[in-house]
Amino acid sequence: MKRSVSKLSCTLLLILGSVFCGFAQETKRNDRPQSGTTQGGERDKKPANPNRYFYEFKQPEFYISHIVIEHDALGRGKISFERKGGQDPAVEPVEVSSTALGRILDLWTELRFLDSNQSYQASKSFAHLGTYKLGMDDGRRKRSTEFNWSNNTAAWKLAQEYRRVADQAIFVFEITVARENQPLNAPNLMTQLESLYRRNGLSDPRQLIPLLKEMRTAEHIPLIARNQADRLLKKIEK
Repeated sequence: MKRSVSKLSCTLLLILGSVFCGFAQETKRNDRPQSGTTQGGERDKKPANPNRYFYEFKQPEFYISHIVIEHDALGRGKISFERKGGQDPAVEPVEVSSTALGRILDLWTELRFLDSNQSYQASKSFAHLGTYKLGMDDGRRKRSTEFNWSNNTAAWKLAQEYRRVADQAIFVFEITVARENQPLNAPNLMTQLESLYRRNGLSDPRQLIPLLKEMRTAEHIPLIARNQADRLLKKIEK
């Protein structure tokens, strides 16, 4: 009888030993970091592009006398602008559309801006039309340059691209204020927007589609402004 109990005890010990051994191995496997993740549990990420881009326009006699745009490599940043005789500048977030950003970054690349010390100022001066300033910072190097007229095609196109970004962002700001506080200003602002659209003065008209859809049904603004929004929306969506 004692010999049978002894054999049974040995058998139970072997079974329990196998169970604990298997549990320990499974726990060890589950504690191992998953493929493609760090030990902190986050997936490896590529470092963000550190480039920052700057644009400035100044002409004290213009209605919009001072504009500054700064953004990152994804087109996200802010715009500030001042009106002639105004007080504090308006500061608003800005996001350049992927379409416009592609054109802008191509022009920066064409200029090889940080590798160059070229002056973009033409021999003739047109200071009465305003002064442009372009700048770039990649975290290690920084450069900026000013001109009021340029024979460098890429530099001039780049300044005009930023002016389109500014004009579109300023319209969005002013029409938002009008809708909230001064609805009678909406028709004049829509006339200005139609003019910008006709002369290719907008950075990316399709960014305005959600806003125009809201405006064409906004009963608190004049009917003429709603009709203008509907007319422009149809042109953009063609």
